[in-house]
Amino acid sequence: MNKKFILLIPVLFFLISYSQKPRARDWGIPFNGMTGKYNAITDVKGVEVGYSTIISGTGLNVRGKGPVRTGVTAILPRGKNNNPVFANWYSLNGNGEMTGTTWITESGFLETPIMITNTNSVGVVRDAVLKWFVKTGWYKENFWYTYPVVAETYDGFLNDIYGFHVKEENAFQALDGATGGVLQEGNVGGGTGMMCLGFKGGTGTSSRVVKIKDSSYTVGVLVQSNFGSKRNFTIAGVPVGKELKDTLNYEMKAPPSFKSEGDGSIIVVVATDAPLLPHQLKRIAARVPISVGIVGGRGENGSGDIFIAFSTGNQTAFQRNNFTQLTELPNDLINPLFDATVQAVEEAIINAMVAAETMEGINGNKAYGLPRDLVIGLLKKYNRIK
Repeated sequence: MNKKFILLIPVLFFLISYSQKPRARDWGIPFNGMTGKYNAITDVKGVEVGYSTIISGTGLNVRGKGPVRTGVTAILPRGKNNNPVFANWYSLNGNGEMTGTTWITESGFLETPIMITNTNSVGVVRDAVLKWFVKTGWYKENFWYTYPVVAETYDGFLNDIYGFHVKEENAFQALDGATGGVLQEGNVGGGTGMMCLGFKGGTGTSSRVVKIKDSSYTVGVLVQSNFGSKRNFTIAGVPVGKELKDTLNYEMKAPPSFKSEGDGSIIVVVATDAPLLPHQLKRIAARVPISVGIVGGRGENGSGDIFIAFSTGNQTAFQRNNFTQLTELPNDLINPLFDATVQAVEEAIINAMVAAETMEGINGNKAYGLPRDLVIGLLKKYNRIK
């Protein structure tokens, strides 16, 4: 496959695969809470998501040539409108990277899209975002500075990660192709080559709608899921990993991988239209580990578990020269949003695994998709479904 054709893949993928793959609820997996229309981060009005997916080659890994199993995901909080949002972030275990977070802590604002890719492509994606700003006229001022937010998880078990196959144009494709509505999940975008809890992982999303006083608010999440040990994997309280401990294990060919059980990472992006301030968004991001633990994550030493939350409420929050008035949700009313975050992240992780298909990568290494019939059988065995 020549390079020119590889670069067309993200566009073609997005155009021809609009209909979603089966999701966790299609398998009958039970979850708590009420979802939004799309059960996706895009249920938060204005949020757009785009992907660039790069898949090519089979067989032995030839550095710089492949096989390639990687990509880029872009999340734009207010679509292609430059209007910064209140934000904050939280790290469960810091064996990973999310650029731009020091200024988010200091300023309270997220001023750029959020990009997610593989570990070795953070730099090229960060630089590409700056070039995209110039290309699109994102900033109207003559002089500006900003710190792109780019996060990563490691796909080197399946992908020629030291071949540096993510290019500037892939970041552009993800940004330019970002849209609302139905989202693809599984082996797509930055999640293409990821694994999770003993099976194939990747990109997943979900949402919840809650009512507080007389107002309804939406919490939407997107995950790039690449973490956890199979022995801890749980769905709806069922010890799926223990039950399937001898079923469909990773197949690893030469050369041997240094991956230890539990190594990996998860990036979670939480969006809400509730009028939260930065200190409250820190509290939202800090609830994400509850969901990670529910499905089996333990924040292992070799895992980068980093989470960011933003609010699209308070449309005029960001000002350079003017005073502004804000609406703040009282802390005493925030609990429903904590619940919504935990529920949506749990479902997004399982959605990523349900949508992900078995993938063979470098040197014949293989990560298996979650086995539908076996999982449904276990849910019935433990009386989670009929």
